[in-house]
Amino acid sequence: MPPRIETAKQDIVRYFDSLSQHIFDMGEIARILELQRESWRLAQTTRTGKFIEFLAENTQLKIVRFAFPYRPVVKYTWGDVPLYALLLSLRPGAYLTHSTAMYFHGLTDQVPNVINLNVEQAPKRRDASSELSQDSIDLAFERPTRVSQNVADYQGHEIRMLNGLHTGNTGVIEMPGPEGETLRVTNVERTLIDIAVRPEYSGGAREVLRAYKLATHKASIARLVSHLRSINYIYPYHQVIGFYLTEAGSYRKPEIDLLRKFEIDYDFYLTHQMQERNYSSEWRLFYPKGLG
Repeated sequence: MPPRIETAKQDIVRYFDSLSQHIFDMGEIARILELQRESWRLAQTTRTGKFIEFLAENTQLKIVRFAFPYRPVVKYTWGDVPLYALLLSLRPGAYLTHSTAMYFHGLTDQVPNVINLNVEQAPKRRDASSELSQDSIDLAFERPTRVSQNVADYQGHEIRMLNGLHTGNTGVIEMPGPEGETLRVTNVERTLIDIAVRPEYSGGAREVLRAYKLATHKASIARLVSHLRSINYIYPYHQVIGFYLTEAGSYRKPEIDLLRKFEIDYDFYLTHQMQERNYSSEWRLFYPKGLG
């Protein structure tokens, strides 16, 4: 007589086919097994690992592994699922950012090989050591910027997991994806902020400037400023954003003036470790020579 799990296969497949959910973690499959064990008449000795092994060998359940160096992730899919739906399931609260968000908002024509996912950190209290000084700014931007190495390869893409500043999901929206899935992604205005702050995740300063030009009739600068105040960076990134808006040459003066309402107390930098640079006295900003 075949094992009970084999005779229950048809019922198990019918159950998974009936679900609207097609992406699972091990805990979710374990809960399904416990809830349905009696109706499927499975023995108590049928554990989650063996159950998954049976499904992977005998049904359309797929095991998908992401070899992130800091925290590997294993997901289980019932058949094929949209790429971005799978990626957004990797961590609770994850959303698409930087060059990936640029692509979905039409701010670049480069199809991103690297897919940037952000998961926000828990809120942190600022202490006295976070106060700015010109010396601390100069020293920080003389050093190379830190780039996340928490990257996993998947289907020809590099999936980069960012552990971003807590913003309370400022500017995160939902929009339809290429396969009808729902994307969680930064809106145009939050994207313009993020790429100004971290151009290394966005194709570099020239690509960021191009994105600002392409965003001219898509972005609300008032909304951008609202997001910027909400996030409340320690560094004066409003100088960077004001510079990009000015250099784009396509924004109205009243829009740019919204950035001038912020205090400009320090010299600041567009990128780290610039070898050759120019200086904008208007925005008190060093920027790479030949930008534009």
